[in-house]
Amino acid sequence: MRLCVNIDHIATLRNARGGTLPDPVAAAAVCERAGADGIVCHLREDRRHIRDGDVTRLRRHLTTKLDLEMAATPEIVGIALKVKPDLVTLVPEKRKELTTEGGLDVIRLRTSLTNVIARFHDRGIPVSLFIDPAKNQIECSREIGADMIEIHTGEYADATTSARRSKCLRSVGSAAKIALNLGLGVNAGHGLGYDNIKPVTRIREIEEVSIGHALIVHAVSVGLERAVKEMVRLVSAAR
Repeated sequence: MRLCVNIDHIATLRNARGGTLPDPVAAAAVCERAGADGIVCHLREDRRHIRDGDVTRLRRHLTTKLDLEMAATPEIVGIALKVKPDLVTLVPEKRKELTTEGGLDVIRLRTSLTNVIARFHDRGIPVSLFIDPAKNQIECSREIGADMIEIHTGEYADATTSARRSKCLRSVGSAAKIALNLGLGVNAGHGLGYDNIKPVTRIREIEEVSIGHALIVHAVSVGLERAVKEMVRLVSAAR
């Protein structure tokens, strides 16, 4: 299993004070040195954390891969087509949300997503869809041409009882198997951290996890490089 690190919160901290520090691109370099397999950032419509210039510099300086999370809006699609990240992950986006809430409704957005995916494929950019672990959403993702899915693990991460957590984990595992059988790549993310990642690493169908907030919180205490190295050890044990 591979680890991609989401650096949005580095940019959030920079933007809170203004200026240029901390630099998300420099933080991304630390993550790469620590063993991360890639960097994730979310270019939101309101630019609350990652900004256009950050994406351009990340594309220029990364030595691993750039996964650009984004809503399928005309402006952001246009930017992504110019930057050409290694992967585009399409996510739902609400202006007032603190972080992404739930997965895309691929069935409802089928027509528009089909067109956007085709535009990215024309430029040789693979596309992942961030979805809940639901069979009908997975099947529709395959039908409209997605290359992979990222399973939303928020319900699993937020579960307050062991029974609920186990049920949610089974749903994630089942979704991963369905997706792989359909020929889709399988990533997972949202709410994952040091206390809940291990059971996810045992789901062999999941190729990659995206983790940000938990890493940055831990890094405040122990330093970013050590935080990433610790998570790499946990995730890579499943390789």
